[in-house]
Amino acid sequence: MTTNEQVIVVLPLPPRILSPNCPIGSRQGRFMYAAAAKKQRRIARQATEDAARGTVWNKATVKVVFYHKTIRRRDDVNHLAMLKSAYDGVVEAGLLPDDDSRHLKTEGAEFRQDKEWPRVEMIFTRVE
Repeated sequence: MTTNEQVIVVLPLPPRILSPNCPIGSRQGRFMYAAAAKKQRRIARQATEDAARGTVWNKATVKVVFYHKTIRRRDDVNHLAMLKSAYDGVVEAGLLPDDDSRHLKTEGAEFRQDKEWPRVEMIFTRVE
């Protein structure tokens, strides 16, 4: 059963290097990927701490809304994969004990347009 309790975590759009379609290829590419993932995890942890304010849940669902400057065809599976380190940041912030399938169910991605403020909104809803 789902309750109405929600936490909305707002993040900048993930960098392209975190996409599964972006070949890393070199040692420098692996360093760039690791740095981008670490930065996204840190930003997500801070945004979750600010949004959740000490909230701790055992289970939740998440709906992800990507706001891009332009409307075009996008691959939702690849976009969701780019958020792996963001989920790790949410767990580090303490909202959920883990981001595995027992604790978090992903409802999918939605794409909208916002020319002024491209971003990702991760909408977590508590599940009892």
